[in-house]
Amino acid sequence: MNLDTPRLLIRPVQPQDAVAMYDYRGDVENSKFLSRTMASLNETKEFIAKCEPEFNQHGSWYQTVLVSKDNRELIGDVGLHFTAQDASNSTVEIGYTLHQKYWGKGYANEALQALISALFKEHKKHRICASVDPRNVASIKLLEKLGFRKEAHFVKSLFFRGEWVDDVVYGLLNDDWQE
Repeated sequence: MNLDTPRLLIRPVQPQDAVAMYDYRGDVENSKFLSRTMASLNETKEFIAKCEPEFNQHGSWYQTVLVSKDNRELIGDVGLHFTAQDASNSTVEIGYTLHQKYWGKGYANEALQALISALFKEHKKHRICASVDPRNVASIKLLEKLGFRKEAHFVKSLFFRGEWVDDVVYGLLNDDWQE
């Protein structure tokens, strides 16, 4: 999957992205709500090597990266989980990370709009969902701005970094998507 937006190139992750990805995923503040952090450059390389190379494979995570058109810098990533519990492969879970220096500039919104549009229009997906820590206010605002609705709030359901934390699930149906 390759997408082009006004400010971004969205493409599959590649081995040469490891250093740039580790730069933001290895940062404690930048990754404080991520279930998958990168403790070392080698761990980042291993993560990339294990990424599913084929788009839209039932039960897999497919990893894309966001590249700024201005400076060709890798500024974030979006993972797409083609959920195994959905036999029709019509539900996708999304997860996203943006380098902290690009927060608040609309890049995540721009990337997710393009990916959601492609998933619904070109790939005929029925539902897109996201799991988010309720303390991640910026991520929740982004999901709500994109039209996602809160579907569930699980209290202390995840053991995360040594403590039980809440998990909130947001969903968006193809029927409700408006660009």
